[in-house]
Amino acid sequence: MLTKEEKRQLKTLSLQDKTKYQVGKSEITESLLTMLDKALEARELIRIEVLKSAVTPIMELTLDLSSKLHADVVSVVGRVIILFRRNKENPKIKLK
Repeated sequence: MLTKEEKRQLKTLSLQDKTKYQVGKSEITESLLTMLDKALEARELIRIEVLKSAVTPIMELTLDLSSKLHADVVSVVGRVIILFRRNKENPKIKLK
């Protein structure tokens, strides 16, 4: 579980990263989960944009993604989800 300070730090870091992943009308598929899992392993912090074509509510998608990817939800703002999962072998982001 992340503290408020850690979430604030991660939000700031996520704004610097222009890479975004997208969830569209096909929503959560195995290929999407595989791609996001690899991205979390490599980057630890990812931004996911939920397109308007997605039918499932954003909070439901957020909870599904975070549980399936074993990641912490940093923030949900509008249609953007920010997830964090520490790389246990080679951590890249130092939290305060």
